[in-house]
Amino acid sequence: MDGGGMRRAVPPLLQGMTYGDEAVVRRILREAGDTWAVVGLSTNTARAAYGVARVLQKAGKRVVPVHPGAETVLGEQGYASLAEVPFGIDVVDVFVNSGLAGEIADQAVAVGARAVWFQLGVVDEAAYARTTSAGLDMVMNRCPAIELPLL
Repeated sequence: MDGGGMRRAVPPLLQGMTYGDEAVVRRILREAGDTWAVVGLSTNTARAAYGVARVLQKAGKRVVPVHPGAETVLGEQGYASLAEVPFGIDVVDVFVNSGLAGEIADQAVAVGARAVWFQLGVVDEAAYARTTSAGLDMVMNRCPAIELPLL
């Protein structure tokens, strides 16, 4: 979604492809926990990450911005990396391009997250295999702001 709540265009190759079945989506949204690190979240209100983070907050999730600028966003202190967050993270929501996303998934495993969520258009099948093999739930090419109202 973009900052205005509109769906972001998904590349034609990825349209209709999702990773993580409905049970996994529900488990992450309902049971994985309420502390969500949003990687790529900045103060830019026009970016999709900002709009999705607002939806997550309204749903009762604590949003932790993770961005190289370590900016405070939506009232929450930002951190430059997942490793710098000084408390537990339940879900890592990834708003970076597919070429960088696998490293973020590996970091999520390293910090003990319970789940990883790759946003619309973000797909890395090798990262999916590594992350789920490590015991974490994971979805790719989906958006929690779209899925939450469907619960």
